[in-house]
Amino acid sequence: MIAKNQIVEQTEYPHIVKITGVCGGQAIIEGTRIAVWHLVGYYYKVGLPVEEILAEWDYLTPAQVFSALAYYHDHRQEIDEVRQKIAPNIGSGGESRAIGHLYPQSPRTNRPV
Repeated sequence: MIAKNQIVEQTEYPHIVKITGVCGGQAIIEGTRIAVWHLVGYYYKVGLPVEEILAEWDYLTPAQVFSALAYYHDHRQEIDEVRQKIAPNIGSGGESRAIGHLYPQSPRTNRPV
């Protein structure tokens, strides 16, 4: 539900929006609070395949996941800057500590990823 003072900015990608006050106004999957940078981390840094992402977040559709990944590829600098700001150790040898903090467990099974 969108509050009155929140502004929804549609992107050129279906399923990807930016909403003031939600995830810092970063790109998210519409209808969720899943930031594109977060999904990208699971896919590229943790190595979770799309099929497992869909199994873990069974409310997401393949179109939403692929749209988020496409958004990342066309806005790599934006997303990487957000990821670097949020988790500066990723990519500098501190991956396990940063990923353990950001991606501590699978959201559905509560198993470590």
